[in-house]
Amino acid sequence: MQIRAIFFLVVMLFSGAAAWRLSSMADFQLFGALVHRVDTEAPLIALTFDDGPVPGKTEQILQILATENVPATFFLTGKELEQHPELLPKILNAGHQVGNHSYSHQRLVFKTPGFIAREIEQTDALLKQGGAPEPYFFRPPYGKKLVLLPWYLSEQKRLTVTWDLAPENYPQLTKDPAKLSAFTVQQAKAGSIILLHVMYDSRSNTMTAVPEIIRGLKARGFRFVTVQELLRHRPVGY
Repeated sequence: MQIRAIFFLVVMLFSGAAAWRLSSMADFQLFGALVHRVDTEAPLIALTFDDGPVPGKTEQILQILATENVPATFFLTGKELEQHPELLPKILNAGHQVGNHSYSHQRLVFKTPGFIAREIEQTDALLKQGGAPEPYFFRPPYGKKLVLLPWYLSEQKRLTVTWDLAPENYPQLTKDPAKLSAFTVQQAKAGSIILLHVMYDSRSNTMTAVPEIIRGLKARGFRFVTVQELLRHRPVGY
């Protein structure tokens, strides 16, 4: 791990483009612990939703999840939690997990240590105030992380949770809920962490696709769990 980290640090020093690519890697960060999927043979899937909570959209996705009887993990922003504190209890009372997705949803690269700390700690405080149980796993906005954010998380012994399946990264899929759901169902595998966005009108096709994603994965024999539950299936010593 140390050799790999040193190698990437050298690359970063000589190539801004390489540094930007490194910051986007979902399966690696320079410091601390990161999970993008779990290596397990158990047919488990963690469905995760970024951003929000947003009135209307939060209730809509909660109704879908309740109808399908599946848990999910919501990575929430502090700013929206502050604006809509009544929505956090609705998520928690429905049996879902919540995590920290920063306060303002700015890319936490090329930011000062103080700014990074405030983004995370303000959101932690709001989650705690709203009754959310710890631990609060952290998901970087846009998946971006470089040096100072991973260093802070490592010092705080915080786990970074990313994903191994993000179907919305393919623009041609986001225009058609049927294509989006079919791709997600086909590409998922045991231990996958799926990233989706449903909290805004611009993501209406994703919201439409969620029921078919769930039903398709159930048909393949998968069972849905929170990220915290999925982590319990990591290999011994991981």
